[in-house]
Amino acid sequence: MNLVDIVTVLVILQFLVFGSLVGRARGKYGVKAPAVTGSEMFERTYRVQMNTLEIMVCLVPAMYIAARYWTPVFPAAAGAVYLVGRVIYCQAYISAPERRGLGFMLSVLPVFALLFAALAGALLA
Repeated sequence: MNLVDIVTVLVILQFLVFGSLVGRARGKYGVKAPAVTGSEMFERTYRVQMNTLEIMVCLVPAMYIAARYWTPVFPAAAGAVYLVGRVIYCQAYISAPERRGLGFMLSVLPVFALLFAALAGALLA
């Protein structure tokens, strides 16, 4: 389970880094809290953070449930793919949102794999 714990900490740290990017973008583009609109570049950065939160909320419990039934290496590896996918997604979305597809798929597919593994494990136990 150490691997799953390590990946979970990295997932949380990544989310916090994305949050700091939003804070920096607020200053750079003059979007004062609590506003979340006003500059397209700010909105792109904000959407990266929010989309990451939306997926992260599914990823973390799915990793832990899957790790109960399967070797923790698989859920940790899926989480690592998610982390890489989020970096690709962030870079693509901020520079050219239409190119975010690869990063999005590398973020979402691991979640579905983990959910399937968790469900299969629970059904077979």
